[in-house]
Parts: sequence; structure tokens; C-alpha cells
Amino acid sequence: MGDSRSTCTSLLPFPSILLAQSVLEVLPVFVKSLFGPLLSSLPICPESFLLTFLVSSSYPFPQVSLIFPQRSFLVLILEFSSYRSAIMLLLQRNMVLGLRQACRLQSAPSRLCIQTCSANDSFQLQRPNLTSGGNSSTGGWKVMGTLVGLGAVLAYHDHRCRAAQDSQRVYTKEEVSSHSNSETGIWVTLGSEVFDVTEFVDIHPGGSSKLMLAAGGPLEPFWSLYAFHNQPHVRELLAQYKIGELNPKDNVTPTLETSDPYANDPVRHPALKVNSQRPFNAEPPPELLTENYITPNSIFFTRNHLPVPNLDPDTYRLHVVGAPGSQSLSLSLDDLYKFPKHEITVTLQCAGNRRSEMTQVKEVKGLEWKTGAISTARWSGARLCDVLAQAGHRLCQTEAHVCFEGLDSDPTGTAYGASIPLARALDPEAEVLLAYEMNGQPLPRDHGFPVRVVVPGVVGARHVKWLGKVSVETEESHSHWQRRDYKGFSPSVDWDTVDFDSAPSIQELPVQSAITEPQDGETIEPGEVTIKGYAWSGGGRAVIRVDVSLDGGLTWQAAELDAEEQRPRKAWAWRLWQLQASVPAGQKELNIVCKAVDDSYNVQPDTMAPIWNLRGVLSNAWHRVHVHVAT
Repeated sequence: MGDSRSTCTSLLPFPSILLAQSVLEVLPVFVKSLFGPLLSSLPICPESFLLTFLVSSSYPFPQVSLIFPQRSFLVLILEFSSYRSAIMLLLQRNMVLGLRQACRLQSAPSRLCIQTCSANDSFQLQRPNLTSGGNSSTGGWKVMGTLVGLGAVLAYHDHRCRAAQDSQRVYTKEEVSSHSNSETGIWVTLGSEVFDVTEFVDIHPGGSSKLMLAAGGPLEPFWSLYAFHNQPHVRELLAQYKIGELNPKDNVTPTLETSDPYANDPVRHPALKVNSQRPFNAEPPPELLTENYITPNSIFFTRNHLPVPNLDPDTYRLHVVGAPGSQSLSLSLDDLYKFPKHEITVTLQCAGNRRSEMTQVKEVKGLEWKTGAISTARWSGARLCDVLAQAGHRLCQTEAHVCFEGLDSDPTGTAYGASIPLARALDPEAEVLLAYEMNGQPLPRDHGFPVRVVVPGVVGARHVKWLGKVSVETEESHSHWQRRDYKGFSPSVDWDTVDFDSAPSIQELPVQSAITEPQDGETIEPGEVTIKGYAWSGGGRAVIRVDVSLDGGLTWQAAELDAEEQRPRKAWAWRLWQLQASVPAGQKELNIVCKAVDDSYNVQPDTMAPIWNLRGVLSNAWHRVHVHVAT
């Protein structure tokens, strides 16, 4: 009896043989339809085609695995199936017959094997030969494995040679730019290399529309904007689509470094907790956030959607589109200074503040803001209502919106934009500003220098920075950030069912509060604990109470609110609060919770699950921190 170890890799289990037989008897028509174009040009029958795949999927070839480690013959065929020469070699009829001749399998008495040598290319089940050895079978496989491996290597080498030859072709910039749609093919460049990405566009992870922005041109501006592309594995993927080189005369594309749109971003305070570098988004640490009622400019939370523009105050102009029959305005900074100067203290909060807590319920898309996407400053500037009045705008009977457009833009020239209702913009009591000062100083670049919009009581997304244009329209802004972002949805809505047109854009935000001291996971001393935090509500609604619990919400104590003035219906800024509480004797842990109530008696919900939404906005459930008590 032959050594079973020499034949164990050359056996198909009995169920696999039955399955193979059934497939070969039932599916020839399907094989022909599936591989019709290929089979019509090759001298091979469907049964041989299937048999090659079925047998090879269960029989590793030692010689092939030396060249392609951990590859079965089936995987090898699949890997080279795109190369016609490899397919022709692997599926030639004489090779299939040779494989069948070699496939006289032997096994222990409990196994069945395949008898594949017959005149009519069929195969049948046969009882194993219990007396002959397995060396002839093994030898046959070695020979055929060597031939197949050699053929695949030659085919692959032929493909690589042709690809290398093609990659040496030289194209002009005009030739590349003429390939910018699906009909002509979609080409792009990176440095001096030219790539045909036509087949990749539809499977681009970021969507075809993003890749089409670079069609017919360089990738550098987009890779600089979305820096995660500039990684080795992405470059390796791109290399597969290389078709040639850019003519040296046209190769004037700046390097990634010199074309980096973020290269001139301002220097930031090192204390900021960075959520993303490009574009820059960061929040102050909680222990600094509520140290002062007015947040210092250097640690005011930063929310950028695009690179920070570097604007010259001497040449800056704000374009205000005039009403029908009125003249449009082109205002310099000096022109804005001539309007009556108005000062207000306003809290700005990002719609995604505390998103990280909502993510704990279920994953959402967006920056992982903690409790610091909120800050307060003293803003100074011209009232928007005064500027609009000079441009001839009056309150009208029909719905209208004031649209803002920033001077920050992506490589396509698309600027950040947003809008608010005209009624709010024209209302002197709403105190909407075209601000040029922040805490008594010119606006920092990260916060909109030289001019930004400040809309008290409204979500931060409408406070457009680096303001370049103001217009009054019958519809709200068509900006992506107005129409396709910053909207709330039911917890049942996901990215497959979301309809952004069905939800209104966020304007006023709900009541909010958070604990800034102590922090989650901190160890406190026994005796007394000082708990601090902030509270704020949108729409000018004043916070009238903050309740704090040390036992997860079973019992409550009212916190002490700061003494800052809160004007009725114009409470634009937050309330800082604190509570000095006794730590229960013997308590080893505290589950501290806070919730705020505004003057409309709106109160925060107790948990995140009922308010979960796919963008993670409007996250205002009770804020909770778990602390340990030192022993």
C-alpha cells in the first residue's frame, strides 16, 4: 500500500466529487454563457474548463507555490485570468488532457478518487487501487505543476513587459486634458506620471464625483486637500493604472509640498485638542474651557471646512448684491468701519458638539468632538441689517433668505456657503453682525479675518468666515453645507434611506450643558468635590437652572449660575456654573450627571439613543462623567 502522506494532497473528498460530477452534468450551458467570448476563441470544452478549476482548487502545486507562495492553482488562474496569454496557456485542450492523464488519484480504502482518463472527455467515479503506490500521480502533478507555473510566469512576464513598454509613452498636457469623461477615457497626472483611471472611477471609495474633479488634470491639489491619499498603499494602487509619462515641457505641476493649500495655515495654540489637521479642527481641553467666561482667542474652538485663506486687508472687498432697482455695494474694511459699531457677547457652538458620545450608541459620520466645540467671545462689527438697508433690501411678504459666501474654497473654486432667513437678518433685535473684531482685536485668521458673520443664537455653521459675498435670494443657499449637511433625522434613518431635502436646515440649537471638571475617569479626594461646567440654549433663550446629580440621576442638586446678565430673549451667551457637593462617606465611585433648563422650560433628554442621528448632530443628552474616590 502506498504511503498515504504522499497522496493526501491529491484527493477530493467523496462529497466534493459528487458535487463536481453534478456541476459537470448540469452546468455546461451556464459555463458557455458565462465564458462564451473566451471559450469561443479557445479549443476547449466546458467540461474541461470546469474540471481544470475544480481539480486545481483542491490540489496545490509544489513547483507553483515555490514561485507564488501560498497560492493554489485556482488562485493562480484567477490572478492571471485577465491576461489572455495565460488563459490560452492554462486552458489549451492538450494541457487539460495532460492534467487528466496525471490525475489518477489513489487513497486509503475509505476514500474515492477520480478517474479522469477517457476518450470522450468525461469523468467517472472509480474505487481506489489499494495496491499501487502514489508516486506516479505525484510525479505527474509535479510535471504539470512546473509547466503551469512556468506558463503563468511567462504570461505574467509578457504582460509586465508590455505594460512597462506602454508606461514609457510620453503624453502632452493637452492630450491628458482631452481625456476627462467616460467617452474619451479619464486620465489624471501625479508628478510626471500619467494614469488612465477610467476603470477605477466607479469603484473609488470616496465616490466617482470626487475623482472626476481631477479628470484630465493633476491629482496634487486634491491629494493636498484630502491628505490621507498620499500614502504608500494608495500610490501602489494608482501605479497599476499608469500609462506613460508627461512631456517634460508640460511637467510644471508643483510638488505636493509647494501646492499644499494648507501650507499657509496659521500657527495654533498647542493646548488645543486636534480632531483633524486638514482641514484644521480643534477644541480647547475641558479644564481650560470654563476657566474664563470669555474664551481667549488662542483656544477658541476652531471649525474649518477648507484651507484658511490668506487675505490682504488693504485689497479686501465685501460684495453685497443690491435689491432690484438698487445699487450693489463693494465694501472695503474702511467702508465697514463707517457703519455704527455694535458689540455683543455671543457663544458659538458647532452642531457636532459632543458627537463622540453619540458614537457610543452607534457609529456616525463626522469629527469626534467632545465637549469643547463651543466657546464664547465679544464680537464687534457692523450690523447686517444696516448694511442690507444701504443695499436697498427691505422685509418682503414672500419667503427670502440672506445667503453668505466665504472666500475659503476647494481646488474647484467651490466656496463655503450658508444662509439665514431674511427676517432674522433685518431684525435689529437679532443683532446679526458682520464682525471684524474678536475680544477687542482684529479677527484671527482661523476665525474669519478680516470679516465674518456672527448670528447670535444660531448654529455655528451659519457664521460664515472670510466673508466675500452677501445676497438675498428666494431660496436658501445651495451650498452643500446648507442643503446636504447640518440637518437632523430620526434614529431609523440611515445612509441608504436618508433624504436631505425632507429635513430643514439647523438654525437654532437645543438646550445644552456639560461638565468640564472633574473629568471622566478622574480620581477625586473624599470629602467635597467641586463640579464645574457650562450651559447654553439657542435662539436667545436664557438658561434658568442646571441640575447636578452624583448618583446617576437618582437625586439632584441645583448648581450655582454665574452672575452674567441674561437679557430676555437675547441671551446669546452661555452660563458657567459650579456645585460644591459632599462626597457620600464610603463611596468609591460617583456617576455625575448634569442637565440644563432654559426659560421656555426646554430640558435635555436623559439618554442619547432616542436622539441618535446618522450625522451625530444635536447631541444634547444629559452629560455624564464617572469618577473614582480615593481611599
